[in-house]
This record gives sequence, C-alpha cells and structure tokens, in this order.
Amino acid sequence: MTDALSESIGALGPGALTEASVQRHIFPLFAGVLANEFIYLANHSLGRPLDQTAEDLREAFTLWQKKLGDAWEAWLPAQESHRARIATLIGAQRADCIVPKTSAGQGLRTVLNALPGKPKVLTTRGEFDSVDFILKQYAAVGRIDLTFVELEEDGRFDVERLMDAVRGGQGGVDLVVVSQVMFMTGQIVPGLDELATVCHAAGARLLVDAFHAVGVIPVDVTAMGADCMIGGSYKYLRGGPGACFLYLSPEMLASGLMAPLDIGWFAKENPFLFARPEPPRFAAGGDAFLESTPSVFSYYQARAGQRFVLAVGVDRLRAYGLDRLRRLKQCLEDVGVAVEGADEDHGAFLTLQHKDAMQLAQILAEKGVHTDARSRWLRLCPDCLTLEEEMHRAAEAVASVLQKH
Repeated sequence: MTDALSESIGALGPGALTEASVQRHIFPLFAGVLANEFIYLANHSLGRPLDQTAEDLREAFTLWQKKLGDAWEAWLPAQESHRARIATLIGAQRADCIVPKTSAGQGLRTVLNALPGKPKVLTTRGEFDSVDFILKQYAAVGRIDLTFVELEEDGRFDVERLMDAVRGGQGGVDLVVVSQVMFMTGQIVPGLDELATVCHAAGARLLVDAFHAVGVIPVDVTAMGADCMIGGSYKYLRGGPGACFLYLSPEMLASGLMAPLDIGWFAKENPFLFARPEPPRFAAGGDAFLESTPSVFSYYQARAGQRFVLAVGVDRLRAYGLDRLRRLKQCLEDVGVAVEGADEDHGAFLTLQHKDAMQLAQILAEKGVHTDARSRWLRLCPDCLTLEEEMHRAAEAVASVLQKH
C-alpha cells in the first residue's frame, strides 16, 4: 500500500528518531490531532490517531455505500489482514491464533467460558478494573474459584508471589491472569516466561494482559510461553476503542482443553455453506472462536496505527519513548517534582503518587495539560509527538498545582 504514511516513514530512514526527524516526517501524518492547543500527556489512555485513519474508515464506508452486500469481498480480507498485523506485533506464530474482539474483557470471558468445570483462577490485586470486575463477578456467581496475590506496599508486584502460589496452590490452579505492564504504576512485570514454565509444570494455563505492552515494548508471546493474551488498539497502537484481540497459542488450540462457547456463525466449519450439523462442527484453529457477523469497521479503524507502529518499529519507538520520558522526568525534577518511571523497568508513562491524584488530573486539564489518574497514581505519558518545549510547560503546571495541594 502506497500512501502518505508509507512515503513519510520511508523518508524517515533507518536509525534513531530525533525530535527534528519526527517533526519533519511524522508530524505531517498527525496534522488533525496536532491542531489541538492543549498539551496531551494521556497517550497511555487514548492514543492520538493518524490522519490516515479517517481515510481508512471512509474506505470501509464507501465499500458499503457502493457495493452493499458485495462489500464483504473486501471486508473479510481486511479482517484477515488485521489478524496478521496483530500476530506480527505480538510475535504469534500464526494469524489464526488471533481472535478479534471488541474489548480485552471479552477475550477474558471467552477463555473463562471455554475452560471445563469450575476453573481455579489465580490473579493479582493490580489488574485493570475490567479484568478485576469480570473475575470477581464470575467468582460471585460460582463460575470460578478466585484467589488473589497481593501487591507490595508501594504498588509494585513480585512475580515470584504468583509462582509460589502456583507451586503451593492447594487443589491446583487452572488459570493464572497477570498483566505484562501494570496499569496503575507502569511496572513491567519481569519473568513471565519463567511464570509460564511454572504454570505448565503445575498443569495451569497463563493468560497475559498486554494492553499496556503492545506497541510500547517488544512483545514475543511465543517466547514468553503464554497460553492466552488479551490486548487492544485503544492506546499505543492508535486504533481507538473496539479493536481488541484474544490470542490463543497453537498448543492451547490443539490441546482440546477449551470448548468454544462465546461463538457465532463465523466459527462454523464452512460458514457460508449454511449447513446445520448436530453437534456443531467448528472451523480450524482460532477460527473456532470467531463470533457472529464481525465489526468490520474496527479493522479499518485500527489499520493505520498498526501500520505506523510496524513501519517505524517498536524498538525505535521504545528508544525514543524512553528519551521523551527521561526528558519529561528531568523537567519535573527541575521544578522539584519527583516521579517514577523513564527506565527499562517501566512502560510508557511516568507516575506521581498523591492522595488526590484524580483531582490533580482534573485541575491540570483545566490548565491545558491532559493527564489522568488511577487510584493514587497520576499518570503522565508523552509520545513521539510530544515536544520538549511542551514538557517544560507541563512540568511547570504540575509544580504549580502541587504547591496548592
């Protein structure tokens, strides 16, 4: 595909990103969102979209408008391309291991509903609200047995606690659910490959929430050994809401352990033959977990952001992202504000602990600096579009607000 995105990234050339090269080659791809006058440090929440995204959505609509039912001839290949790009982004062996979902929580429910019996689930107190909420409700209605592993007092998580709980779990553990990057603190959880080994030795399966990892740090789900992964395009892949995924490993798909329940007619063997065998016959591999008529517009909505990350490269974006984080951290320290992050142990955002963090985020937004907060952590996330001059102004705003609170 040749378009402004391909041409700009091609002109960017190889090598490390700099503010000058980004302004010259990448900024023109984001002219629409860069017209905003406020400073945006909430890229960990909702990523800034490329201008190309509007064109991609227009393409999907035009197909509908002009071809009506025949639009499926283009829409269905778009779904497969979407799956293939996600597979590349997370290091999956096959595109059919990717099951499109409209939310990461939907992917979690798919796994919970497909496991036999009443699964014993082990997780942490640091999982995102949606995951936490779903697991607690499944436990409340007797669908799973649920055990939590606590965080450290400072909010950090030690994966050894999960390993010990798996090894010593009375009655065994069937499924372990953990984030690759913790959403409140930005901590990158190390040793997930070791955790996978411990899980498999104990007969358990590992599900990793990679929402705050994909597009931020290199992700290799195959090397990690995770059985399942959930994530989406809302944040760092710049694809907006609704373009999420569930990954099921080839081994998990071949094991016969999971019985597809969250399904629709696209999960059937040869769905367009409209045969109705009893019992149902499923499509091969991950296609057996497809649902009903897919949300095809989400594939077009997510396309430009996925292409952007793949074209620039996660390694280069990570290196430049750390540069932005370190510069912002220094700006904050220069005005007397201490924050955590900006190192190899954290993801894409800085955190500032404060009892009124959510109120601070609201006040900062009124001052033209958009951040957000989760519990007692104020989160600040520059991206490749963030200029150093904006960081200085944002740091001054944060210091000013903190002086009054």
